[in-house]
Amino acid sequence: MKVAIGNDHAGVELKNYLIDYLKKKNIEVVNVGTDTTDSCDYPVYAKKVAGEVIDKNVDFGILICGTGIGISIAANKVKGIRAAKVNNTTEAKLAREHNHANIICLGARIIGNVIASEIVDSFIEAKESSAENHLRRLSMLD
Repeated sequence: MKVAIGNDHAGVELKNYLIDYLKKKNIEVVNVGTDTTDSCDYPVYAKKVAGEVIDKNVDFGILICGTGIGISIAANKVKGIRAAKVNNTTEAKLAREHNHANIICLGARIIGNVIASEIVDSFIEAKESSAENHLRRLSMLD
């Protein structure tokens, strides 16, 4: 499995934690985020991760900013991206199952490292549903 991870200045610490966490699980990580806490613009990193996902260089993406909101809005501007801003494991699981999310967005100022790693695990372990009602709704989004 291969994951792209990107972040702005608010997400450096959480990103580094998640990179270490994922590598311990033998998951390859492509780091396209900033490594400095100097102020920067989250749309830049949202576009980079979205590009990795769209080009199928990775299986899915993780984006991190202060709240997860701005970076999710930016990522969803890219055709073919379904970025879900999630705060807990249930949202992560359902975003993948029901909405076929291909990027999860986390708020570094909202959740802690342990919760973030649990969210990532839930997202990874979930399988996209092929239930007719979910597929119908997804086609409406497309």
